[in-house]
Amino acid sequence: MTATTASDVAAEARRTAIILSAAQAVLGSAGPICFALGALAGHFMLGADKSLATAPLTGYSVGLAVGALPAAAIIRKLGHRDGFVTGSGVAALGGLVAAIALFQSSFWLFAFGLAVVGMGNAFVQQFRFAAADNAPPEFKARAISLVLAGGIVTAVLGPQTVIFTHELLAPVPFAGSFVAIIGLSAIGAAILFFLPTRKAVETQRTQADTGRPLLEIISQPRYAVALLCAVGSYSMMTFVMTGAPLAMVGCGFSSDDATLGISWHVMAMFAPSFFTGRLIHRFGAITIVTCGFALLIACSLVALSGIELWQFWTALILLGLGWNFAFIGSTAIVAACYHPEEKGKAQGFHDFVLFSSVAFASLMSGAVYNAWGWEMLATIVLPVTGLCLALLFVQRLLSRRLPG
Repeated sequence: MTATTASDVAAEARRTAIILSAAQAVLGSAGPICFALGALAGHFMLGADKSLATAPLTGYSVGLAVGALPAAAIIRKLGHRDGFVTGSGVAALGGLVAAIALFQSSFWLFAFGLAVVGMGNAFVQQFRFAAADNAPPEFKARAISLVLAGGIVTAVLGPQTVIFTHELLAPVPFAGSFVAIIGLSAIGAAILFFLPTRKAVETQRTQADTGRPLLEIISQPRYAVALLCAVGSYSMMTFVMTGAPLAMVGCGFSSDDATLGISWHVMAMFAPSFFTGRLIHRFGAITIVTCGFALLIACSLVALSGIELWQFWTALILLGLGWNFAFIGSTAIVAACYHPEEKGKAQGFHDFVLFSSVAFASLMSGAVYNAWGWEMLATIVLPVTGLCLALLFVQRLLSRRLPG
């Protein structure tokens, strides 16, 4: 009976992860659309001073940060299925606002539209936690990886959507791509309806929050180091990725070349997810996170080596691979640092800090590129990754002394 129950739990966890992976593939495509076009559209709408060109992408990241805590609260209130469907509706609204802004040539309305898309995608960011929450301990890292593996489809679907729709509503460039977010959101919502409902379990956990205070949770060395590594990997990924399309176009390459570079990058972000969870299970999360930061260093060195198209694309691929290992490994550590009744506040705080940092990195990317160029973007990666590696080294020493 016990074996059957354990088997049923594992099967449901795998089914939930697969559904969330499929939804991630579609709903996550809004991200590459914003990444590929946000800075370029901002660049075209601005006058002589282009230093704020990445502000719309910063709006997207701000939306992710601002939406993190409300998304967690809404999901706790409505359950996974209805909460995530609500998020897809928010993303669709953002796509509509962004398209209207492009028709009106309103830079700040466009930035607001991307912020609303970001708020919708704050729900998508909760997919990985939802998969882990419903999985037995030995399957948590694999469940997170399986969800993020949906990004492989995203890597193709998002950029291809841009290529085929950016002139759809000509003479207004890029508007068609943001209208396409509405259709993607509708498809993603339909997929999410296959999730099981969460009734009594979610209500009970919401009413009886008997877990530890938030300060006690986040002051755990494991949680703090994992959060800082997530912030370091995600913010540096965003910092370089946001500036890359501007740098490629600035070096004489076409917007399609830049979009394809983002496609390769997003593919590299998610393709390893099929086996990252198994690697974490075998070698440990700290080892995999360390490998991720080593790949980010390699990205920086390739970017500093020259400005040919292959160097841009190779750097973006290494950037994606490094993010995958560092971020999934960090998420797996965080997911082991709280009890089920503590998940709302632990996850919400994590994503609020994470995406606030990402928003700052996105804004600074445009300013740094405008002032000092592509080389400085690549150089800043080195001290940040060095700090994260030092923290991991200290955490490894602590974990050996206190194995529990």
